[in-house]
Amino acid sequence: MTFSNLRLLLPFCGMLLICWLVIAYQASANLVQDDIVDSSEQAIYPSSALDSSAAPLDSDATSSTSSLVLGAENTSVYLASLRGKRVGLIVNQTSMLDQHENNAAVSKPIHLVDLLRSYSINVTVMFAPEHGVRGNKGAGEHISSGKDAATLIPIQSIYGKNKTPPNSIMESLDVIIFDIQDVGTRFYTYISSMHHMMQAAAQHKVAFMVLDRPNPNGEFIDGPVLDLAFQSFVGMHPIPVLHGLTVGELALMIKGENWIDNAEQLALTVIPMQGYHKSLVYNLPVPPSPNLPNYQAVRLYPSLCFFEASAVSIGRGTDFPFQVIGHNKVRLGDFTFTPASKPFAAPKPKLLNLALFGLNLQHSVIQGLDLRLLMDYHKAFKAQNIPFFTAPDFMDKLAGTDTLRKAIENGESLEDIRLSWQYDLALYKKMRLPYLLYP
Repeated sequence: MTFSNLRLLLPFCGMLLICWLVIAYQASANLVQDDIVDSSEQAIYPSSALDSSAAPLDSDATSSTSSLVLGAENTSVYLASLRGKRVGLIVNQTSMLDQHENNAAVSKPIHLVDLLRSYSINVTVMFAPEHGVRGNKGAGEHISSGKDAATLIPIQSIYGKNKTPPNSIMESLDVIIFDIQDVGTRFYTYISSMHHMMQAAAQHKVAFMVLDRPNPNGEFIDGPVLDLAFQSFVGMHPIPVLHGLTVGELALMIKGENWIDNAEQLALTVIPMQGYHKSLVYNLPVPPSPNLPNYQAVRLYPSLCFFEASAVSIGRGTDFPFQVIGHNKVRLGDFTFTPASKPFAAPKPKLLNLALFGLNLQHSVIQGLDLRLLMDYHKAFKAQNIPFFTAPDFMDKLAGTDTLRKAIENGESLEDIRLSWQYDLALYKKMRLPYLLYP
C-alpha cells in the first residue's frame, strides 16, 4: 500500500474507532442499568405496587423455613464451650429458639437465657439494646439498668449515653453472646450495639460469640454506601443501606476490616445456621421492635425509614406502623388514619391526633430500596411550598451521605440517583466476599 493510499484510509479508520467507542459505551450503560433494575426488584408503582395479592403470605413464609436451624439452635456446637464460663447476653424478645432433635423441633420455643440456665450455664448479666431486653420500649426511649423480672438476672443498658458497660462488668465476664434478630438495614441499631460490644470485648479480651439469624431482606444489596463523615449510631459502617449480610457475617466483616480498635485481639466465634440462603422468605416469628410488627413492615422499612426525617407520617401511633403513609395537608391518596399515643410503641408519634390522608401499603409488593414514594412526596410538598425534609441532618445520617437528599431536592431523576452509588456498591460486593457464610 502506498503512502498516499494510507492517507486516504486514515479518516475512515478514525470514524470506525469513534463508532466502536460509542457502541462500547452504550453497552456498558445498559449493563449498569440492568444491574440497577435487578438490584432493587422494583414493582410497578402505583397500581400493582400498592394493591396486589403477590405479597408473601404467612403460610408461604413458614413452609420456606421448615429446614432452617438457627445458630442458637445448634447447641451441640457451642454449649460445651460455655461450661464454667461467666456469660453475658445481648438479647431481647427475639432471642427465641426451638430445641431440635434429628433436625426436628421437639418442644415449644424457649428464650436463650432460659435454655442456657436449663443447662446450668452461668449467665451473670443481660445487656439491653434499643427497645430493651423485653422489646417493650419505643424508638429512642430511655433504657434503664436493673434486674430482669422473670429471671432476676442483672440488666445493663447499652443504649443511650452509655453504649458499652462499665469496666467492672466487662472484667467479670469470660464471653459475651449476641443473639438478636436484625432486619438487614444499616440504620437498624441492633448492629450498632453489636459493634460497640465487640469493641468493648476486644479491649477487655472477652470472647464474643454471635448466634446467627436470617436477614429477612437478605436478597437485596442496595443504596448509598456510608461516607464515614456521616457516621452515627444509625450508621456506623461503610456498607450500603441494604447490606445483604446476616449479623454473623457482618461481625466477621467488622473484625476482618478492622472497624473496631484492637480487632486482632477479639476472639470472635460465629455459630452459623443450617438450611439458610439469602433469598429465603423468613417471616419473623417475633416482631423485632414495636414498630415493625410483621413481615410486611420489615420489607417496607428500608424504603419508608427515610420518611422519619420528613414531615410525613409512616404510621407510628397506629396498628400498622411502616405500612401506611400520609399527611394532613399534602394528599397523595385517600386512605385515612389518625396517629394516637401508644405507651410502648409510640408515646408521641408524628402528627399526633390529626386525621391524615395517604396510602395504605399493607398489601404492597414494594420491596428492596424503592425511592419513588419519597421522591413523589418531596415533589408534592415542593409544589405547595411546604418544607419536606424537616430534619435534613438526620436524613443525611440515615442515608450515610448528603448527596441523596441534595439530589432529591435538586430534582435529579431516579435513574441518575441510583446510578450514583453503583460504583461503591461494586466495591462493597467485592469486599464482603471473604465473610459470606451462605449462598
